[in-house]
Amino acid sequence: SEMCIRDSTTFEADEYVFEAIRAGASGFLVKDIEPEDLVHAIRVVAHGDALLSPSVTRKLIASIAGRAPAQRVDPSALSVLTDREREVLALVAAGMSNTEIAGTLYMSPLTAKTHVSRAMVKLGARDRAQLVVTAYETGLVRPGLS
Repeated sequence: SEMCIRDSTTFEADEYVFEAIRAGASGFLVKDIEPEDLVHAIRVVAHGDALLSPSVTRKLIASIAGRAPAQRVDPSALSVLTDREREVLALVAAGMSNTEIAGTLYMSPLTAKTHVSRAMVKLGARDRAQLVVTAYETGLVRPGLS
């Protein structure tokens, strides 16, 4: 797992964020992070989780809005997903948390989490951020339309 540390003033607009997630980065931190937050971040990533909350995912989406992804992935890559998993993937790409997805699709948060997890396994994504990249690269969602 890799973690990137960026200057907070360039975080949102930095194309590096999108490319780093595609390459497998598990989290992003700003340079002026507090020591206890850094320790927590290292533990989160070492545990195998991504250090990208839904709010950070929203910032990531905002940073790539209006740009086409550097590479396109054949939309048929999503054929391994059920219709419901595709629907959930689109909502993940919109920056929604499992609780928000559950409310939108009238399901329990646990069911939403299960759909997200299954989509990650089927698509070979390590975390939610990579799901967002896949959703954009396959054209499931487009900047400004998610």
